[in-house]
Amino acid sequence: MTAPVVFILGCSRSGTTLLRRIVDAHSQIAITDEAHWVVRFFQNHRGVTRNGLVTEELIPLLLCERSFIRMGIGPEQLATLMERGRPISYSTFVTTLFDLYGQGKAKSLVGDKTPNNVLSINTLNTLWPGTRFVHLIRDGRDVGLSLLAWEWPKKFAATLSTWKQDPVSTVALWWEAHVRRGRESGNLLGPKLYYELRYESLVAQPRAECAAFCDFLELTYDEAMLRFYESRPNVCSDQGEDHPWMPITSGLRNWRTQMAGEDLERFEAAAGGLLDELGYERAVPHPRPESLEHAAKIRELLAGDPKWIKHFGIRAAKGVSERVVA
Repeated sequence: MTAPVVFILGCSRSGTTLLRRIVDAHSQIAITDEAHWVVRFFQNHRGVTRNGLVTEELIPLLLCERSFIRMGIGPEQLATLMERGRPISYSTFVTTLFDLYGQGKAKSLVGDKTPNNVLSINTLNTLWPGTRFVHLIRDGRDVGLSLLAWEWPKKFAATLSTWKQDPVSTVALWWEAHVRRGRESGNLLGPKLYYELRYESLVAQPRAECAAFCDFLELTYDEAMLRFYESRPNVCSDQGEDHPWMPITSGLRNWRTQMAGEDLERFEAAAGGLLDELGYERAVPHPRPESLEHAAKIRELLAGDPKWIKHFGIRAAKGVSERVVA
């Protein structure tokens, strides 16, 4: 296998950091953290020509990326890659960077964890046709609780047209759009390249899920995966306080006890169809007509929101989960 061997992805706050730490503890595989630049530079043609070749502009761009700097690859190594005197494809260049990262970690395999890559499975599959994808899915109501308690609104959600009116429905549709896009793209790849993992199952039966994960990657299961927290780095990271290092722990978010009844109805009116598809039990099996009408209004507003369209690259908020019934 050549790097990247796997992309771990999913809607933000679904537990991808936990999964990254678990997999990174395996003796054979290292997982880079939040390499957003991989897709962004390619899609925006920054340091990359339209036919996929690397330009000299890419080096200074990489050296300004915190996630790249954390990989521990210096400017001298980058310059050496560019001085080979022949055109380099972007996929080959990034593969070499990932291999260098693996060598620095004494690991033979390298993957990446970037949640938002759930929207870019097709692009990544084009760059690396044999790479595998693990889509971590978590109950959207727990994801919503975490998003609402996070600084995320300051970064994006608060700029959406529906945020002030109804943040709960906004995060419900945000979760739905990410999960649906990942499933649609992944299912086209088939089970050899695409694997869905439920967060709830991971924390309830971690050994079995880690073994299944290893089977998917054709790796031998490593018990060290369950002891990932023992190798906590001494240096501070960008995800330190927000993602504490602790053993796998269930119940960190619990919509049954932490989400208000009105919020539950709003969330399920907006994204209940996907909850049903995924087999998650509803608290409000039959939302009131006015709740369904409100959810439809929020969905319509987001479908025309330029920031929503730019993020998802689609005109409509897909996957209408309910019909408004009079």
